[in-house]
Amino acid sequence: MSAPPPSSPSPDLRLPSLDGLRAFEAAARLGTFERAADELAITASAIGKRIGALEELLGVALLQRGAKSLVLSAAGKEYLVQVRQVLALLAAMPQHQRTAQRKERLRLSAPPTFARQVLVPALPEFTEQHPEIELEVVLSVPFLDLAGADAELAVRHGPLDSAGAGLLWRDHLLPLASPALLAAEPLRGPADLARVPLLRTPVDPWLPWFRAQGLDWPEPDHGPRLVDLGLTLEAARCGQGVALARPALARQWLRSGELRPAFGAGQTPLLLADTAYHLLPAAHPTPAADALAAWLHDVGTRAAAEGLALVSAVA
Repeated sequence: MSAPPPSSPSPDLRLPSLDGLRAFEAAARLGTFERAADELAITASAIGKRIGALEELLGVALLQRGAKSLVLSAAGKEYLVQVRQVLALLAAMPQHQRTAQRKERLRLSAPPTFARQVLVPALPEFTEQHPEIELEVVLSVPFLDLAGADAELAVRHGPLDSAGAGLLWRDHLLPLASPALLAAEPLRGPADLARVPLLRTPVDPWLPWFRAQGLDWPEPDHGPRLVDLGLTLEAARCGQGVALARPALARQWLRSGELRPAFGAGQTPLLLADTAYHLLPAAHPTPAADALAAWLHDVGTRAAAEGLALVSAVA
């Protein structure tokens, strides 16, 4: 059940100024107007005026002015406990920290598999290189026209000639399968794929790869249709079939040995994909957006190179 909307403030509500609360807390803690003034970088007279205005608002005396130091009244002691709680809550909010206010916030929209397999593992590097940028990552599913809202930069998967977008990297495609599936059904060449389930995704259809291998086969029409490259790789890891995969996105499973080239290293044909990941330019370029774009290009290039190296290294 949702919370009820807040009610209108009572006409009797009297809110003190934040400056008055800070002056009172500092004077009560430090014992003199002068020391409180030094901490808050104002004059002792200003401290006295702010506390006086606070006392007038509340209708009670909070401090007893002594010859050498201030003494809290009974009402002041009770009020100080509540004031400190309020100030602590305000101080804990990151929006009130100067370091947070100096950061530039960027929102990046990216497809799920790219975000999980390429972007997130590399994020500590970006944070270390650009501590002044606060990056927020939101997911999109371009195949279903579900775009991340209000993002300054967006990664998209699409045709090589996507208008107005910068190419991040062009990947290869090759069949990958789990060791368990390959042990149960050894595959020696592309024609042997007729004996095993082929995992389907509209993002990377099998037909171009079939044609490149001289196979006059139609697009597979059996089994679940997974509208996500990561789900396709996970299904292959579980032994549900052979996935037509991009090495850059399969690095996690290639490293662990949970996925392998279907016909062995050096024997599984690679096809240069006719789709790729692109970066849509920022509508309002800034140095932070330019830094993120350059870093994404570098990360994508490295991911593609590592993926191919892992495929080649499989014995």
